[in-house]
This record gives sequence, C-alpha cells and structure tokens, in this order.
Amino acid sequence: MNYYSTRSGKTTAPKTSAEVIKQGLAEDGGLFMPESIPSITIDYIESLCPLTYPKRAAKVLGLFLTDYTESELEDCAKAAYGDNFDGYAAPVSKLVGEDLRVLELWHGPTCAFKDMALQIMPRLLSLALKKTGENRTAHILVATSGDTGKAALEGYKDVEQVKITVFYPEDGVSNMQKRQMITQEGKNVNVCAIKGNFDDAQTGVKQIFADKNTAEKLSEKNMFLSSANSINWGRLAPQVVYYISAYCDLVAEKDIKLGEKVDITVPTGNFGNIFAAYIAKLMGLPVGRLICASNKNNILTDFLNTGVYDRNRAFYTTMSPSMDILISSNLERLLYLVAGPERTKGYMQKLSETGRYEVDADVLAAIKENFSAYYCDEDNCAETIKGIFGKYSYLTDPHTAVAVYAAEQFIKENKTGLKNIVASTASPYKFAADELKSLGVNTYGLGDEDILKKLSDYSKTPIPAPLATLFTKEVRFSGSVGKDKESMEKVVLGQE
Repeated sequence: MNYYSTRSGKTTAPKTSAEVIKQGLAEDGGLFMPESIPSITIDYIESLCPLTYPKRAAKVLGLFLTDYTESELEDCAKAAYGDNFDGYAAPVSKLVGEDLRVLELWHGPTCAFKDMALQIMPRLLSLALKKTGENRTAHILVATSGDTGKAALEGYKDVEQVKITVFYPEDGVSNMQKRQMITQEGKNVNVCAIKGNFDDAQTGVKQIFADKNTAEKLSEKNMFLSSANSINWGRLAPQVVYYISAYCDLVAEKDIKLGEKVDITVPTGNFGNIFAAYIAKLMGLPVGRLICASNKNNILTDFLNTGVYDRNRAFYTTMSPSMDILISSNLERLLYLVAGPERTKGYMQKLSETGRYEVDADVLAAIKENFSAYYCDEDNCAETIKGIFGKYSYLTDPHTAVAVYAAEQFIKENKTGLKNIVASTASPYKFAADELKSLGVNTYGLGDEDILKKLSDYSKTPIPAPLATLFTKEVRFSGSVGKDKESMEKVVLGQE
C-alpha cells in the first residue's frame, strides 16, 4: 500500500506507511492518504467477530500498514490495548434510547477516545524509525483542544528516540484536561499554553512544520518533526478499527444481523473521528448514514449542508471544548476522495488566503450521499445530559451529549429504522463541573477534587482511577506564550 499527498496525488513519489507515520505531514502541506481503500467482505467481518479487540486491530491495520508484519502489529495491539485499559477497550452500551448504541471509547489511561489511537501509534512510530533507518530523534509536535494532548503525552512518555511538545489554548480546555497535561510525567515531554484558541495553536504548529529554517535548526540538534494529531495517518488508521469492532460486537450480541446496516453519529471538531467511520464504510462495513454532530461552533454543519466552508465567524468557548474548532484539518481528506488532489489544493489555498471556500456542486452532492449534519447549542447539550441521566441513570460527557442530541434529531427526521452507533469520546468526569451544572447540582465554592467526588456521589458511579490520582501529582508545566508562530517555535527549539 503506497501513500500520496491530498494536494498532489500521484504526481509525486509514493511513500510507505512507515514513512508517512514517521513524517506526519506531506511536504506540500497536504495530508497523506492510501492509494486505494482496501475492501472487506461480510465473510471477513464475520471472521473478526469471535476475536479479541487487539486481534481485530492487528488484522484491520494490516490492510493499510502493509510494510508491517502481522506479528509486529499483533504485538503492538496487545501492548496498546492491555492492562492500561479499564476492561474491554471499546465496549458498546445499550443504555441510551431504543435505537441508540453508545460506543464508549474512553476506557484508556487518559479517559478519552484519543487513547484508542495514541496507545498504539507510538509503537508504530518506533517501528517506523527502525524500518526507515532513522537515527535522529523524532520531535512530536501537537496542538490540542484538550484530549489529544494528554493522550499523546501519555502514549509517548519516555519512548526511546522521541521528544514531544504539546501546545494548548490557555482558556480553551477544561480544568481536568489542563491538570492532566501540566502534571504529565516523563523525561521527554514538554507542555506549554498559548494565549489564543485551538485554531491558533494548530495554525502555529502547521507553520512550524512548513518552515524549512526550523527543520534545519532541529536537524543540527539531530532531530526532525513529526505529528501525533489526526493529520498523521498513523493516528487515524487505528480509529477505523473501533467502528468495525463495534459492528462485530453488535452482531456477536445478536443486536443486529450480519450484513444489516447501522447509522453512525460522531461528535466532530477536526473531522478525523468521523472520517475514520467513513473509511470503514468505504471498505465495506454496512453503514447507512454518517451523522456529523457539532456544538455551537457549527462550521461543519454549515459546510455539509451548503458546501460553503467559512471560518470568518465568531468563535465560541463551550462545555465541549474538543469541538471548539473552526479549521477542521481532516476535512481535506474527504475533499481529496470526492474532488481529487487538484481541486483540493485549490480549496485549501482559498482557505489559507481568505478563510473561505465553496466546493463545486458535484462535490457537495457526493458528500451528501453519505453525510448528514446537525448541531447542538449549550442549552440543548445541558438538557440532553440531564435527560439521559434522568431516564437511564447514565452519564454522558458534553461531547457525547452533543452527538446524542444530533442522533435524536436525525432519527426524528429520517426514520431509517437502523441502529445508530453514537461515538462517546470522553469520560464525563473530565467535565465534572459542567456535568453537575447540567444536572442542576450546585458546585459553588468547590474545588476540582471535590467536584469529582460530588459527581461520583450524585451519580453513584466511580471516579476513573487516572483522574482520581491527579491531585497528588506535582504541577510540572506552567509556561504560556503568545499565539504567534515565532513564540511557539522558541519553545520547540528549547529557547523558552
């Protein structure tokens, strides 16, 4: 399997999966995509049903990462999805609604869905460095809206031949997300706040990647840049696995029949998680509609409904901060598949120059064949959290609540009769204050630790162990810099 950039396609030399995992971003600023999408049959899906999650992961990843051996992928998957997860890696709950099935993706060491990829990705990178004969240290550069940062830090801490720097928006993550990052252990990790929002952090990171002068300075230090955001195919490919695995589990539990279609709803900011579901559908997983759920920053809802992407709009800080994004990087991969590299490059150039682009009519029509889009404002998010808990005694974090609300709206308007798998992306305890506020519980005067305990007492659910132990850890990182590329670059180069 060869890989090409979304902006140049096969006009440039192909790269192997190890090379793209090592490199992260293409030289022309595009994202890497496989030359073709591998096909799976109903018989293939049936063969996965009796397997463990690590074995399913190894087999599915093997279709994309063809320069890795089966035994290498099995070893990586077993190590990634073992004792560091609280039980089964990606269980499907039936607690919410007659037609909704909640795919819980937050049972890993940082209590967020990013663990599903970022526990295996460092292992894939280590192998990639060996496969490509790389002797330099990989400096992982990450912009985070909350969960990716901690998951990447945890996944890459003390990994040989790797350093990692994470930038997060100073006032754009929850208190728990911030505490998880600033107390991170590991000799090779660095965390820094920026005085801006996630889009500023992501733009700065991309500019650093594109700066040849920065690359030269890092090379003098025997380092090169790589990424752990979902712009890296090594981050995105493992996310395809859990949609296929969830389908297998529903079949195994006789909740659906083999071959029966399901709809999938995903709370979406950077478009990577829902794009992974789209890849699963293209492979042959029986999927009907893909429902993109946005919060008040509903740029994706507008785009998927109108074909106009316009980031020249108000930015809102919400209780679902991982979706507080106006530049959805992985949307470029969707455009590549439906519009081709030449038009994709043009759209991205317009976005860079004007903050806006409009896709051609045939591109929008192709997108609408697979995607529906809804958004959920803050009031509806809070009402959904309260309503689900009141009816099912089940806690949903704000991102999952956005997705449940969107799924319910979709079902009302489109009575497909299909089960709807809702991706649940974080533990509610990462947003405990907003959970309690939504439930109508007063938290006045309480500190973060007491808020966790109050949510536990109120909901009669245990605090996840990775969060319960946070308050005994030392704060290691308190730095903050401007949102400009130059200030962030100084951090990367060790000058701040």
